[in-house]
Amino acid sequence: MMYENKACTERAILAAVDTGEYDVDLSLDELAALAESAGAAVLARISQKRPQFDPATCMGEGRIEELAEAVKAYECNLVIFDHELSASQLRNIEQAVGAAVIDRTMLILDIFAQRAVTDEGKLQVELAQQRYLLPRLQGIGTQLSRLGGGIGTRGPGETKLEADRRHIRRRIGALEQRLKELCARRERLRARRKKDSVTTVAVVGYTNVGKSTLLNALTGADVLAENRLFATLDLTSRALELPDGRSVLLVDTVGLIRRLPHHLVEAFHSTLEEAAAADLILIVCDISSPDADEQLEVTQKVLSELGADGIPVVIACNKCDVAGPLPFPLQKNTMLISAKTGFGFDRLLSAIAEGLAPTQQRMRLLIPYAKSALRQEITEAGKVLYEEYTENGILLDALVDYKILYKFEGMTLPQQENEKRKEE
Repeated sequence: MMYENKACTERAILAAVDTGEYDVDLSLDELAALAESAGAAVLARISQKRPQFDPATCMGEGRIEELAEAVKAYECNLVIFDHELSASQLRNIEQAVGAAVIDRTMLILDIFAQRAVTDEGKLQVELAQQRYLLPRLQGIGTQLSRLGGGIGTRGPGETKLEADRRHIRRRIGALEQRLKELCARRERLRARRKKDSVTTVAVVGYTNVGKSTLLNALTGADVLAENRLFATLDLTSRALELPDGRSVLLVDTVGLIRRLPHHLVEAFHSTLEEAAAADLILIVCDISSPDADEQLEVTQKVLSELGADGIPVVIACNKCDVAGPLPFPLQKNTMLISAKTGFGFDRLLSAIAEGLAPTQQRMRLLIPYAKSALRQEITEAGKVLYEEYTENGILLDALVDYKILYKFEGMTLPQQENEKRKEE
């Protein structure tokens, strides 16, 4: 069934089956936010407690009839299920309720299709779409042929919905190959950063907790920051100077969500790997959210699945300026901040500096003019904090990379002597 792609023409009803596996009310709240982020007006919710999903229609026959009545009463043209539906379930439910039906995965794929900007982001979205479509081709007929527009129909992969399995598999193979090339390129960049002693801090967290706003506030970046789910998908990295003088690369990653479809996890794996390859992970959570603790748990679970367990973590509880009672006690590596007002930034930057393994040593040096080239080596992987040209050589207060410490034997100055020179 086709429906027009006009502003707010999608009038949606949310549907879910409560099998006791998770909190359905919270999940439906999130589904409503996703639907509104995609441009739909959510008019009603219908749920049913069952020990398991109905293989034909997900819900029981009586509740499907109730859903059909609600579609007519609210004049809805879209039903969004909070579960992943099979091809036959999609077909059967659409015939029963008389409206277009999509599931949670299709909704998230649609949002991702709207948000993807870079070539890599578009490739990842299309790959996820094709992987989702492949097992649903047989027996689905024209149910996914919604080329007229609307939620669940957008994105780079939409024109491939009429293709057969062989063509879809060829397309998936081509996309995987292109993404492998991009992944190899990203891996080379990571290796180059390691070789050049570039310290990276990955910003991870639930979608819409303020990661992009925090990145903008800390680095002066101009990343899109809006109050909606998955406002940004593409990686952004900016330089950040810490209180100890070190410069790090702050990398923003794609937002997470409960029950993130495995199609998306697989497609965006190379993007999420930035967290697993980072020197420190900065987890941002929305402390004003009633389910902040669960959002934090989801983030930590995904990081664990990526193999990032051994990486130092700092947790920034954002939006403390509008938060009520804290949902969990603050630990040593956890602090309250407000990306909007700048509250807590000093403590946050200090915590990041303390959490990173030392790669540089602060030294007071007197470099003979005959070896003045060593000054340039310091600036390549470290930083000069103070410099003075004296009769005996170049007096420096500098951060020196561990790899070149041996080159300055015999040139170090005791603390008191250096301070005395500064006073003079």
